[in-house]
Amino acid sequence: MSVSPKALTKIITFLLLLICLHAHSFASSSVCLHLLCVQATVQPRAKGASFASSVFNLMNAIMGSGILGLAYAMASTGIVGFCILLLLVSSLAAYSIHLLLKLCDQTGERLMILFFLSLPSAMSSYLFILKSELPAAISSLLSPDSTGNAWYEDGRLLLILVTLCIVLPLAMLPKIGFLGYTSSLAFFFMLYFAVVIVVKKWSIPCPLPHNVTTLSSSAYAIPTMAFSFLCHTAILPIYCELDRPSKARMQNVSNIGISLSFLVYLISALFGYLTFYAHVDSELLLGYDTYLPRDILVMTVRLAILISVLLTVPLIHFPARKAAILLLFGGRAFSWLIHVITTLTILSVVLILAIFVPDIRQVFGVVGSTTSSCLLFVFPGIFYLKISSQPLRSMDSIGAIFLVVFGLIMGVISLSVIVLTWVKSS
Repeated sequence: MSVSPKALTKIITFLLLLICLHAHSFASSSVCLHLLCVQATVQPRAKGASFASSVFNLMNAIMGSGILGLAYAMASTGIVGFCILLLLVSSLAAYSIHLLLKLCDQTGERLMILFFLSLPSAMSSYLFILKSELPAAISSLLSPDSTGNAWYEDGRLLLILVTLCIVLPLAMLPKIGFLGYTSSLAFFFMLYFAVVIVVKKWSIPCPLPHNVTTLSSSAYAIPTMAFSFLCHTAILPIYCELDRPSKARMQNVSNIGISLSFLVYLISALFGYLTFYAHVDSELLLGYDTYLPRDILVMTVRLAILISVLLTVPLIHFPARKAAILLLFGGRAFSWLIHVITTLTILSVVLILAIFVPDIRQVFGVVGSTTSSCLLFVFPGIFYLKISSQPLRSMDSIGAIFLVVFGLIMGVISLSVIVLTWVKSS
């Protein structure tokens, strides 16, 4: 059956935003369900996207700013522990997609709740990467004698300019089709990132001391991994546009996309960790500036990552805006006024969050232990248990229960340790 197309200055403020977002989404999911089901019956289906294009779209949704925090996660858990946890999280992500696809036959549009929950996580984190990396990228291209007081070295100012000049025009597009052409380009930029990390393993001039794992830093590991595989917001739009859509075909798309992403993640995290050990930064590329200033490969890979992140923001903005419009304004005809106001509101909220977040670990930690754990584990399991007619003793029901329990335990423990660490350090 086919379905019709679609990261804090203060801890309390950020958590309140998440809580409000969760509550608003839960309260309104049924309205969104009904409206999309109506749309599914009145819109004819055109020829869908190819299998390869769908894989690239999903990988573009999976691979983003999370790749920059995985080497820090490996430094927190060790190589063996990281590999086990990454395999576990990726497998559970694929299984949760399996459960969601099984529900599409009954009430697939209820997945639109995931679009709301992706808003403060993925989009804010991507804009944070632009804020932290763009000044260094521009400075590396200029004279090393720079005074450091130039306007382009202000990350917040650059973030506002980039959002207004690039992100906003792309986000204003009413159709997602054009954005699909950038997915393969974004993936190859991520692949280029992994290759450069491998090459630069042998370029650091001095061997660095080995690492000691601590509980407080390990608390960021699983949330960062969960954040790195957060692609569930894209499942429904990709499924909708897939040529000859079926659950088996879409499951193959997700399995290939997650497997390739897992490989790129593992290679980049491993060699990033083996390069810096205990000195690995929570945002990997910043560590190279100390040891390899003005290195041409580092400069180009930084630019490639920024372009990839930049191209992903409008892509994940589309389903969030679509769900918000359907929720607030119903199934009325397209209106540019509503379209523009919704786009500006969403971008303003995530831009404010990105501007005032001081450390990317807080993005990956808080978002990963709350929103990402819910999206990857808790919500798919709860949805399946509530909607599916399968008995509780069936394999899928047992798996759904495991997803819910694992997600709740991971979220509560990680968030508690992170908050205690912040309180202790302050």
